[in-house]
Amino acid sequence: MDFELWWLLGIPAMFALGWIAARVDIRAVVSESRTLPRGYFRGLNHLLNDQPDKAIDSFIEIVKLDPETADMHFALGNLFRRRGETERAIRVHQNLLSRPDLPTEQRAQAEYELGQDYLKAGLLDRAEETYTRLLDTTYAVQGRKALLEIYQREKEWKRAIEAALALQEAGAGSRQKEISQFYCELAQDALVHMKPEEAESLLEQALQADRSSVRATILCGDAQLAKGDTEAALLTWRRVEQQSVPHTALVATRLMDGYRKVGRPQEGVSLLKSYLEQASSIDLLEVVFKAVIELEGVDTAKQVVLDELRRTPTLLGLDKLLEARMMDAPASVLSELSMVKNLVHGYTQKLARYQCSHCGFKARQFYWHCPGCSRWDSYPPRRTEELNVMN
Repeated sequence: MDFELWWLLGIPAMFALGWIAARVDIRAVVSESRTLPRGYFRGLNHLLNDQPDKAIDSFIEIVKLDPETADMHFALGNLFRRRGETERAIRVHQNLLSRPDLPTEQRAQAEYELGQDYLKAGLLDRAEETYTRLLDTTYAVQGRKALLEIYQREKEWKRAIEAALALQEAGAGSRQKEISQFYCELAQDALVHMKPEEAESLLEQALQADRSSVRATILCGDAQLAKGDTEAALLTWRRVEQQSVPHTALVATRLMDGYRKVGRPQEGVSLLKSYLEQASSIDLLEVVFKAVIELEGVDTAKQVVLDELRRTPTLLGLDKLLEARMMDAPASVLSELSMVKNLVHGYTQKLARYQCSHCGFKARQFYWHCPGCSRWDSYPPRRTEELNVMN
């Protein structure tokens, strides 16, 4: 009984202690808020109301009253940069760095923000110099990521490989797929300068980094062709099917040209037809269509297009069917077919785009590196309409 009574007396006491503690915390918060400049709250309110111009004016007022406020400098600099006023952002962050009493952590942050300003302004040399100074600070990972972006912009692929490897070692996640792409860029450059042996060595490293790299496989075939070994190139390009059947559309022209070169065009047509049955593609159909007309005639070509249209009904396929029909259409209907073909073709030009799966950037040609978001290997090897039909 005494025990229960003790608990009954203790419960109100605990509530009272809690109330006192809360009052103390509230007073501390109120006391701290009174020390903040009135302009801070005005600036915060403008930001919440999506009024960055007015927010900047309020923060400038605070910085003038209290030049030692580092956090306000950071907020002001970021606002300037977001608005595109990179020169003003640079001056704000340079002003911070000129302070000899700036703590080490805030100095590193100011260096990073200054690098972001230079990057936004397109001053890549200054940005690189700034980020390099961060490699021995707590902002080392952020600095390496920024350096990697700079090297990609400048197409300095060897340095990009080094930066990506350093990021991996720092525990910032795997960069193997990107590293493979960088080796592919170097190999492609070697092929342009007629150095197939050098390209093959680089592509071996690309495949070591990413065995599933379709691009590396395609370029290996290109290097073998440049050395005059067409049969080896054909075998290499056929490996793309094992990596990704939809990507066979990217090597269809290479394969058909190669089989013509070795005197076995019919084998090439049969192979591409089998790819088409596995993975519908208007690009693959285009290559097969032309090859079938050449080897088997217009009637067979029309049947190939019709079969594909039944399998995957798209306006792109209809456009190709109308083209086939016009080849042997009687003069009495040719003008009507031509009119319909022109209407359909005009519309399909808007659909015949590749689209980045990350940012949605559309392009007429296939890219390994998205011009919009700079992601690697983010383009599916099919046109947008084909993807919509499949979904």
